[in-house]
Amino acid sequence: MSGLIALAFAYVLSQFYRSFLAVLTPQLTSELGADKADLSLASGLWFIVFALMQFPVGVCLDRFGPRRTASVLFGIAASGGAFVFASAQSPGAIVVAMTLIGIGCAPVLMASLFIVAQRYDARQFAITTSWFVAFGNLGNVVGASPLASAVDIFGWRVVMSALGVITLSIAAAIFLLVKDPDVSAPDNTGLNGYITLLKSPVLWAIMLMTLMCYAPVAGIRGLWSGPYLNDLYNADSLAIGKVTLWMAIAMIAGSVIYGPLDKLFNTRKWVIFGGNVIVLVALGVFVLQPLIGVTLATVLFILIGVCGSSYGVLMAHGRAFLPPHLIGRGVTLLNFCSIFGAGIMQYTTGRIVNAQADTSSPATYQILFGTYAALLLVALLFYLKSRDAPPAT
Repeated sequence: MSGLIALAFAYVLSQFYRSFLAVLTPQLTSELGADKADLSLASGLWFIVFALMQFPVGVCLDRFGPRRTASVLFGIAASGGAFVFASAQSPGAIVVAMTLIGIGCAPVLMASLFIVAQRYDARQFAITTSWFVAFGNLGNVVGASPLASAVDIFGWRVVMSALGVITLSIAAAIFLLVKDPDVSAPDNTGLNGYITLLKSPVLWAIMLMTLMCYAPVAGIRGLWSGPYLNDLYNADSLAIGKVTLWMAIAMIAGSVIYGPLDKLFNTRKWVIFGGNVIVLVALGVFVLQPLIGVTLATVLFILIGVCGSSYGVLMAHGRAFLPPHLIGRGVTLLNFCSIFGAGIMQYTTGRIVNAQADTSSPATYQILFGTYAALLLVALLFYLKSRDAPPAT
């Protein structure tokens, strides 16, 4: 249990690192000359390298266990990236720092889910995962108003240096406290195990849904809420921090709410589908009228945060179709889809926004939110064809 607690605090930092750029938008723009394309590239690369790392992480979890896999990567890459960020003198250094942090954070949640999947009843996987994610989403809370206040008092370089020290300390705790679960038969198929999983048609619609359902909430909370509020309402870091704090709290609430719903309604598919339809509707409001005022925008961000936090149930949906000897690779494959989708959308939306004649206009944000809405709609239509996995069966 102490090992899972250490991993939970590491996951708080992982969630923080994927979302804090929105709050630092004004400082990074004024001090380093970072524009929207730079920030979207940095944020997008965090997600992309995080996603690509899921493949070696999955092999390492099945072969070497979560203790060494998580502690080494988190301790070296994530803390190193924080220190690079703290000393950055150009937008390029921010990109390098976020890339390193993404590599270091890649094994944290998967190490935790690997332990949960091996030690606990599969029927409890959704609620356990959802509540673990809910705790981790405290990182989104810290990365909102508290971060803005700390930066206002100490400066962003001091704050990032302190985070590097904290990251290194938690990595040491993981190494000392995590105990690898006993696995019945180590699998030596390496990356070929992923080929086995990809040959299973039952996973395809679930993977596509996983690819797109996290992208809107991650993109808006982690990146676009800042420029949106700054461009259309002239909001500063403290004001942005207040709005993103509400969205971060909503993401925690959403994870907690989603946790027991699959057992309550005895369905995973329709819980996920219904929640993400609400996200689609909220995105549609922004498409129809981007200038809705800070209050209504905050309400819609909260709605997206709550209903877009279906990750735990979606992972449980996919987990139901994974063979026991490929659990490590299976959960990392699904997580790859989730994070890669978010990363590609960060990068793509950055290019789309930067291509507009006026990158700060309401019309630009209509296109931005419309892109998220259109791709989520496609994923939902394919997800309709997925096979349900009721927890009671």
